[in-house]
This record gives sequence, structure tokens and C-alpha cells, in this order.
Amino acid sequence: MVRRTALGQDFRRLWVAYAVSAAGSAVGMGALPLIALLVLDSSAFQVSLLAALSAVASGVIALPLGVRIEHRYKRPVMITTDLVRCAALASIPLAMAFDGLTFTQLCAVGVLQTAASVAFDAASGAHLKALVPAEHRLRANSLFETTGWITVSAGPPVGGLLIAVLGAAATPVVDALSFLGSALGIRSIREPESTPPKRSAASHLGRDIAAGWQYLLRHPGLRPLFFNALLFGGSIMMTSPLMAVLMLDDLGLTPWQYGLALGLPCLGGVLGSRLTPLLTRRIGVHRVLLMSGVARTLWTILLPLTPSGALGVFVIVAADFGLLFSAGVFGPAFTTYRMAATPDAFMSRVGTSWSVGSRTCQAIFMIAGGLIAAATGVRGALLIAGLLCMASALLLPWRRARASAGLIPAPTTGATPSPTTAGPPPR
Repeated sequence: MVRRTALGQDFRRLWVAYAVSAAGSAVGMGALPLIALLVLDSSAFQVSLLAALSAVASGVIALPLGVRIEHRYKRPVMITTDLVRCAALASIPLAMAFDGLTFTQLCAVGVLQTAASVAFDAASGAHLKALVPAEHRLRANSLFETTGWITVSAGPPVGGLLIAVLGAAATPVVDALSFLGSALGIRSIREPESTPPKRSAASHLGRDIAAGWQYLLRHPGLRPLFFNALLFGGSIMMTSPLMAVLMLDDLGLTPWQYGLALGLPCLGGVLGSRLTPLLTRRIGVHRVLLMSGVARTLWTILLPLTPSGALGVFVIVAADFGLLFSAGVFGPAFTTYRMAATPDAFMSRVGTSWSVGSRTCQAIFMIAGGLIAAATGVRGALLIAGLLCMASALLLPWRRARASAGLIPAPTTGATPSPTTAGPPPR
């Protein structure tokens, strides 16, 4: 068994590896749609299609990986997926150097990068749960969340400056190198991993995949949070490519201004994630999830009202700051709850099911956003996205379900789960 200690040296190694990767991804945030717009002169629909295809195709690739990851050591999976993302992103500046970049290649890179991210997240969630004792997980998740928001605050402005000085190929290079650094950092972790559960001789891939979905959809606490995440995440991702079009085309922002408008609001996420442990001790996980879950839905409705000029940039930054502050509070509380609510034998499958479901739903929303924008304009599509985002608050776990509610598959390594019970988020 992995030795259970407080946050120690191995956690710090993992944390540094995450920080390096997060910093590179923040510098390269929005790199694919930006390259599609600036280099390939793609349309708003093509930008939405790029993100949507990445989500759908990567889901098909990643879904069976969750079962296989469950029965493998997690660090080799994390290192491999980091290297895959490094190679995929490095292919973009290479193709640009030979004037051979195409929209098809951007789609292929998006698919590989997203599939590898799903697999990495499935492995890393199970790995972190094994590495960190239960009493320290909220702090660990808060540190990861805070680090992510700090890097996202600084990364996009730096990325915009790099693009302005060195061209659009600069940010994929930085992002690719960051994944290489992450792989090296994970490899430096010294604590041996626990032996993963062996796969039953009678197991079947389809039934094992279904078991992860069954656990997720039958759990009285995870189920409403999952459907809330589908609608909230879908409506937010629907706005993502549209905001690039709004800021770069309609408002005429330069790349560095675009990066600044993406980066500054993330300071709200930093503040929110630092407050999560305190709020959770004061009012409990359930109330934190409800309050922050509602608060994060109230801001996107402002985006279609964005005026031109400096005031428009201020409105975008202010709305995103409020949204990300609330999301920063919500994230660590939710991640810690999901870890506690999911048995070790289901961690990778539930994580993969959640990621694939979310990304597929986001793909549908992004395609719909591109079609609506083509018919009604970017602002009309943003208005619909804002209304859907607000509606997602209705799907939060408002009623505290009884611990006996629902039949939950027991944590087995075989194909057929047996029924047991589990409860919702505690107050």
C-alpha cells in the first residue's frame, strides 16, 4: 500500500509538474482557434467545429481507456499522455515552418490533445487520491486549483505577447515543452504506487465501461452534479470560440489585448480557490456547492451586451472575474467530494465517464453555437448561451437525498456490479 502521509515531498514534485504543465497550457490557451483565425482565416463555424470535433472524437478514443487505466499503474499513463500531447502540439509549428499547416491537421491535433487530456485526468485523479490522505485532500485540491488559476491569469497575456512578437507558432512550442517538463516531474516521484487491482478473467470491456456510468448515474449526490456540469460546461464552452470571434473581429482587439482579457479574470479563480477550505469549514460542502454553483451562472448573460471600445473590454473582464471567482470556490469542493464519493476501484472509470460525457455535451453546444451564430450573429448566440448557463443552477442537488436513495454499484473489479448505497454531499 502507498504510505499515507501529509502533503510531503512527493506531493510537491507532483505539484511542480502540474504547475509547469498548467503554465504552458495557459500560455497556449486558445492557440488552436487563434491559429485557425489568424493563419488559416477560418470562419466562426469552423472555429466551433474544431473544438467540437476534438471533444467528440477524443471521447470515442478515451472511453475504453478508463477501464484499462483502472488496472494499470497511473504514473506511466500520465507520462505517456504528456508525451503524446507534446508531440501533437510540436507538429503545428513544424508544419507552419514548411507552409503545410491545414485545418485538418489542427483538428487531428485537437483530437489527440483532448483524448490524452481525458486519459491523463482519469489517471491523475486516482493517483492523487492514493498519494494524499483524505484529511488533506481539500487542501491539495485547493492548491492545484489555485495554481491553475494563477497560471491562467498570467499565461494568456504572455501568450498574446509572444504571438505579437514571434508569431502564432510560439505558443504551441511553449505548451509542448511544458508537457515534456510535466512528464519529467512525474517521473521524479519516488513513492512506489500501490499495485493496481487485477482485471477479472470474466470481465468484459463493454460491461466494465457501463459499470463506471452506472455508478455515476445512480449515485444520489454525483448524478445531479453531473447533469449540472453538462449544462453549465456546455453553455460556457459554447461561448468560448464565440468570444474569440467577438473580441478579435467585432471589437477589433489585438492578440495581446485578447490575452489580457482572458488572463485578468482568472485572478478571481485564484481568490475563490483560496477561500474554499475556509468556506467549507464554516458552512459545509453542500452549501458551498449550492452557493457557488448558483453564483457562477449569473455572469455570462452580460457578454452579449458588451459595448465597443475600452468599456467593452472592462465588461468582459468584470463578467469573467465574477464567473471565475465562483467557479474557483466550486472546483476544489466538488473535486474533493467526488474523490470521497467514488471508491478506488471506480476512480478512473468514473473520471473518464465524467470527462467524456462533459466533452461530448460541450461539443454539441459548440456546434449549436456556431450554427446559431451563423444564423443570428455572435451576440445572439452568446445571449442563448447565457440563458442556458443560468438554467443550469436548477440542476444542482437542492434536495438533500437520503443515504438510502438509489442503488449504487459496489466497488468490484469484475464486470457486474452489485447494488449498495451511498449518500449525497454532506452539509
